[in-house]
Amino acid sequence: MMNQAQLLLIDDDRHVLDSMGSWLREIGYVVDQASNLNQAIALIDDRPYDLILADVRLGDEDGFDVLRHCHTHHPGTTVIMITGYGTVETGIEALRAGAFDLLTKPLIDEELEMAIQRALSQQKVMQENKQLKEQLDLRFGLENIIGHDHRMLRIFDMVDSVADTRATVLITGESGTGKSLLARAIHRRSNRRDQPFIEVACGALPENLLESELFGHVAGSFTGATGNKVGKFKAADKGTIFLDEIGTAPLSMQVKLLRVLQELQFEPVGGTETETVDTRVVLATNENLANLVDRGEFRQDLFYRVNVINLELPPLRERISDIPRLADHFLAEVCQDTGRRVQGFSSEAVAALQRYKWPGNVRELQNVVERAVLLSKNEEITPDDMPSSIASGAPVSVSRSTGTSLKEALEGPERQIIREVLESNGWNRNETADQLGINRTTLYKKMKKLGLEEMAGQRAGM
Repeated sequence: MMNQAQLLLIDDDRHVLDSMGSWLREIGYVVDQASNLNQAIALIDDRPYDLILADVRLGDEDGFDVLRHCHTHHPGTTVIMITGYGTVETGIEALRAGAFDLLTKPLIDEELEMAIQRALSQQKVMQENKQLKEQLDLRFGLENIIGHDHRMLRIFDMVDSVADTRATVLITGESGTGKSLLARAIHRRSNRRDQPFIEVACGALPENLLESELFGHVAGSFTGATGNKVGKFKAADKGTIFLDEIGTAPLSMQVKLLRVLQELQFEPVGGTETETVDTRVVLATNENLANLVDRGEFRQDLFYRVNVINLELPPLRERISDIPRLADHFLAEVCQDTGRRVQGFSSEAVAALQRYKWPGNVRELQNVVERAVLLSKNEEITPDDMPSSIASGAPVSVSRSTGTSLKEALEGPERQIIREVLESNGWNRNETADQLGINRTTLYKKMKKLGLEEMAGQRAGM
């Protein structure tokens, strides 16, 4: 109940102090009393209070000293000031000093009770917000990245070392290894954690819109630009911007990106005014940027600029010891969200998970666990609850025919993987692209090249 709050009442008028204290106790509050500044500060330092009601004048002492002491040493404590000589100037001074409210004597019971309830309600909201933030920090912090593999532990150490710096971080690794999660963890462990975290999937935006999305535009700069638009870099000012799939950024945009990384300045599309930002940049790619530089598809000077701190996430097939921990973690999440009562995995199921090569990495494992929990009719997940490609543990076969190039040899397993994921998702291309960790355009191109486009059409016509 709200009226069980701990209150401290401070007034040098003993009659007012006793009568107000008695009334507050009658309506259910726990009240301590102090008649001078030293007594009040001693009580405040000795025990926590939900609310302090302090008279502005305490004999020859100043009630504002109570407010200043709380602001400095107990910032979470709410203070209401009370005065018998209320003026606009006193009210402004009290609010500027951090008081929740300024009440004028003589006090009306209903007015005082309403002010107390408002203050306690606000304090409750602030506490709930703090708890939500702590939960968010836990969800997106390193605590939510499961990994005891020595390479993962080394990455965690590097994150702790660079989180509070402005250094640009490049996260590399195959699709589905958790690059986005690691980027959020870097932000959450930095001194920018209370500022915006803005994520941009560069590969999901057409070339002509990416620059506008990142840097904004002014009205009339191109067809359809009917008003000014704030770009993501400006929106992430004082915070962090995460540029995923940076390897897909066009060369024309890379020039502007290099400048903002070096000088923290840019001009919106079609604009002449220079914007200055304090934005920390984290980038990610599943491509080899050095190879892109050799092919002329990525600027060499930009590569050197972004490759300051490189965190390379290993694929799941190289973290076999982490698979049981990750599977248990995802199982607990699914059970909490769905209310299912699945206790764990059979030893055969764990063995099957560890034999599989996981082309979709951690994201694929998460989807497999979710599917298994939803389909299982028992308290323990067995291989029967998993896709056949995982349950059988059969390795992907590669043709050894003479004269076959590496590119041709790899098309077989790639076609098999994409077809299996398409079938598991009912040939839904959006879900398949998400599960494989590639964008939809890449999936369409691969389906067409591997002869799966025609098969998808036949399935749709069934």
